[in-house]
Amino acid sequence: MDKIIAIANQKGGVGKTTTCVNLGIGLVRKGKRVLLIDADPQGNLAASLGIEEPDDLEVTLVDVLKKVVNDKPIDIKEGILHHAEGVDFLPANIELAGLETTLVNVMSRETVLRLYIEELKGQYDYILIDCMPSLGMMTINALVAADSVLIPVESAYLPAKGLQQLIKTIGRVHRQLNPELEIEGILLTKVDRRTNFAKDISDKLRAAYGSQIHIFENCIPLSVRAAETSAEGKSIYLHDPRGVAAEGYAALTEEVLTHGQA
Repeated sequence: MDKIIAIANQKGGVGKTTTCVNLGIGLVRKGKRVLLIDADPQGNLAASLGIEEPDDLEVTLVDVLKKVVNDKPIDIKEGILHHAEGVDFLPANIELAGLETTLVNVMSRETVLRLYIEELKGQYDYILIDCMPSLGMMTINALVAADSVLIPVESAYLPAKGLQQLIKTIGRVHRQLNPELEIEGILLTKVDRRTNFAKDISDKLRAAYGSQIHIFENCIPLSVRAAETSAEGKSIYLHDPRGVAAEGYAALTEEVLTHGQA
């Protein structure tokens, strides 16, 4: 089974990269073979997995995608790094921003990432794509390549309100480019359990979208320890194994696995 999940939201700071890393490593801990793909020129995924200077890497997603664009043969292991916690990852850096501009003039520009991922078929159980905080060409590529989209949403009023644009884009990609694409679910992140405000946001989301879109039962609690992991280069399971965020991501992992078998 190859399941490809894009982790997307056009708003930054909602926990996309943290979710990508901790869900990915959570799946590895359940015996799955997992590849994380950084589709964000900021290189946050690489930094979160211990790469101090993503801009100094010799081979990244950009190099692989350039080969696809130019119809050159690909070594499927090229550029893929291995993290000590068992997950493989393909990093990105600032060069990806330039490639996104180039893609505008490429034939079948929306399918470049999918063509690469098809080369990896059978190598992994799950491929998670960490999208950039925009609805540009790389994010469209991720949606075209994916089976489903996981949408992290910060439990605050404005980020939740901004969901409509993303859901419209996913619907358009589903209709025009990838009829297999579905929404894996909406994941509430940075939830402060001490306040009623987060519960109000959760209730509003369920009222607005719950009948059409899966909303994960488990949310990710607000946690300083979770924010620290990006500087530590390791997952929440090692950084703070008994904390609320580790518990939240472990529960999310189980829910994704169950959803995949449904």
